[in-house]
Amino acid sequence: MIEKLEKIEARFKDIEKEISDPNVINNINKYQKLLKEHKSISKIVENFRQYKTVLENIEDSLELLEDQDKEIQKLAKEELENLKIEKEEINKKLKKLLIPKDPKDGNNVILEIRAGTGGDEAALFASDLFRMYSKYAENKSWKTEVLSSHYISGIGGIKEIIVLISGSSVFGKLKFESGTHRVQRVPTTETQGRIHTSAVTVAVLPEAEDIELEINQADIKVDVYRATGPGGQSVNTTDSAVRLTHIPTGTIATCQDQKSQLKNKEKAMKVLKARIYDKITQEQEQERAAERKEQVGTGDRSGRIRTYNFPQGRVTDHRIGLTLYKLENILEGDIEHIIDELTAHYQVKNLEASLDK
Repeated sequence: MIEKLEKIEARFKDIEKEISDPNVINNINKYQKLLKEHKSISKIVENFRQYKTVLENIEDSLELLEDQDKEIQKLAKEELENLKIEKEEINKKLKKLLIPKDPKDGNNVILEIRAGTGGDEAALFASDLFRMYSKYAENKSWKTEVLSSHYISGIGGIKEIIVLISGSSVFGKLKFESGTHRVQRVPTTETQGRIHTSAVTVAVLPEAEDIELEINQADIKVDVYRATGPGGQSVNTTDSAVRLTHIPTGTIATCQDQKSQLKNKEKAMKVLKARIYDKITQEQEQERAAERKEQVGTGDRSGRIRTYNFPQGRVTDHRIGLTLYKLENILEGDIEHIIDELTAHYQVKNLEASLDK
């Protein structure tokens, strides 16, 4: 860790020289970029310098312990105890500051929930999860907007729903929710009282701002068609539904919830950009993971991440071995504890990977 901190301090000194150079000052883009980097590491450098001062003071106190004067020895011992506490506190701060920041943490989120194996029961649980995340978003004062949905008429289930969640640091909070969520419960149609297992997949994509992702409109194929309701019944007589295909990546997004073709196109574009942006960032993360031999902090989307067991009132997150017996509260949006535990777990993983570089 010390070696990494010394490199950061050296870079800090280089930046200070550069931002005082008239040629750099006149280059507004470079100057602003350097100022941003200077600000991002200033707290680390400040604490590291304080840490080094404490280490020097500890050395001085250790020498004073050898003094012949008993009073000086006593004072040195007291000072040493205080310095050790201070050293430990700064050490904790530095470790936290060294955790790599995910630039996407501040982004809004495109949340996609899809019923998997389990038929109607999976669709009903997809509806439960949509309610859970909606309640959590409401508690966080975030805004939710349904971009696309496919409900199953008659049972209140959801085959698929795509939602834009906007607010402060939404992706940073929800990014570890991606994966397969498994439910174990007795369906209402089950006459033998047998427990069935169903699955729902959740994808959490950071919304791509225009500044982060530029898409050539010539690369997008636009198809329009007549929107349909449950069971294939026509819901309007105009071609308002929109399907967008990004030809270079084969990425597709559709929307038919709005009566206006223009509004459907706008919403489909949000989903399309988020999917392309996520694809690009996932590929970059996988490349870095291959270099480290282990993927850290991205979450495995294909694997089972959590089980909701209704008979036992239990929710278990399999990635961190966390089990909570408050299923009812969790489905009402009380998922902050799970999110905090996951965040702490992956922060440690990210820090370990960062220090190994």
